[in-house]
Amino acid sequence: MKQPLSLLSLLSLLPAALAATTIAAALPTGAMAENTVTVTKFHQSYPYSGRATVEYTVGGSLPTNAVAEITISTDNASATFVQSNIVAGANSHVIDFASSFGGALLLTNASFVVTISGAAPLGVVQLWANGPYWAECNVGASKPEEYGYYFWWGDTVGYTRSGGTWTDDYYYDDVTWVSSTGQSMGSSPFNSSACPTYGKDNATLQSEGWIDATGNLVAAHDAATAHLGAPWRMPTDAEHNALISNCDWTWTTKNGVNGYEVRGRGDYAYNSIFLPAAGFGQGSYLNYPGSDGNCGSSTPYSDDSDYAWCLYFASGYFDRNRNFYRFCGQSVRPVRGFAE
Repeated sequence: MKQPLSLLSLLSLLPAALAATTIAAALPTGAMAENTVTVTKFHQSYPYSGRATVEYTVGGSLPTNAVAEITISTDNASATFVQSNIVAGANSHVIDFASSFGGALLLTNASFVVTISGAAPLGVVQLWANGPYWAECNVGASKPEEYGYYFWWGDTVGYTRSGGTWTDDYYYDDVTWVSSTGQSMGSSPFNSSACPTYGKDNATLQSEGWIDATGNLVAAHDAATAHLGAPWRMPTDAEHNALISNCDWTWTTKNGVNGYEVRGRGDYAYNSIFLPAAGFGQGSYLNYPGSDGNCGSSTPYSDDSDYAWCLYFASGYFDRNRNFYRFCGQSVRPVRGFAE
């Protein structure tokens, strides 16, 4: 039977928490050393307010913007929390039991695991209970308002634009693109002949290894995973739909860039991300930057082999779009963790 967290049950946990195990956590490629993570304490201030703190130390060197994933398991529940920008040495993380466990948690036989994983783009934000953690930046960006890379669907090479102006230049011809590998593109990367997934139905996509049994891109063809490492990935169409349903959207400007502030509700009302109106690549053009935005999902549109689902938005409008050509270049806002 589930019981709410009480001071008595918390006190009974403290000796076990203080004797937590040291855990080795592998770092991503390029990190300087392997880390050891030791959970040192789990505590709360009296009176109990629905929040508690886990403290841990990290030994070794860390990459910039390293991420800790803290998994807490008990007799009747478990949850994973993500903390970005951790540092070598002492760290602490406040856990909100009310929103994460519904207020019901038995603290007997609790265990804590803290692992270090790949660097996040700035930070991560959870916008609703049991939802995934959203990156604060697009893939290829270092600030929330930056456009980042543009990808065709199923490709992991991102492109940035060089030359021209950052306005609607649909009829502007003097534009070149540079790939994320540093190659200057003399011709447009965003055409149907360059996109190997264009015109392939779901059965073909699966037989050729583009999508898995869930109907979404496999890690090898996921732009977020390719650039940031697992567990980062592109959101599914269902997660884009949940982002629309569970959040409040406000068209605004951030450091001179138009886009949407997407804010959680209730316990998550202080959490938000900014989606810049980055436009989309088609042919050699960058169409409608500053007025439209397209964020790719990992989900193809099953009823037409030319399209894939994406998140489309403009001033006063935001929704899923099933009619986005796979060969067009679009932004990717990565996530980690899975929505229930």
